[in-house]
Amino acid sequence: MTGDELYAIARRVAEAEGWEFGGAIAGHLIGSFPHERIPNDKKTLYITEGNHESMKSLGKDGRPRHWILEIHLVDRERQIGGFFEQLLTVD
Repeated sequence: MTGDELYAIARRVAEAEGWEFGGAIAGHLIGSFPHERIPNDKKTLYITEGNHESMKSLGKDGRPRHWILEIHLVDRERQIGGFFEQLLTVD
């Protein structure tokens, strides 16, 4: 699965349940502190639209990568929202 595919699922499920998906991302890559950085990279470190790389890709050190899933739900009419965050290990 790619970051783009998971992002689309998160948006689709949120909207099907009557919520607005409130984030530009649905999560991000984690690793040794500080987070892995790739100069000028705006997509491949995030679960977001346009990230077409497999989430199972190895990191630059050749080791498996791990992701944080972040879900932001918003109901603007009722002025409420919620946030869910969880480690998402890709096997």
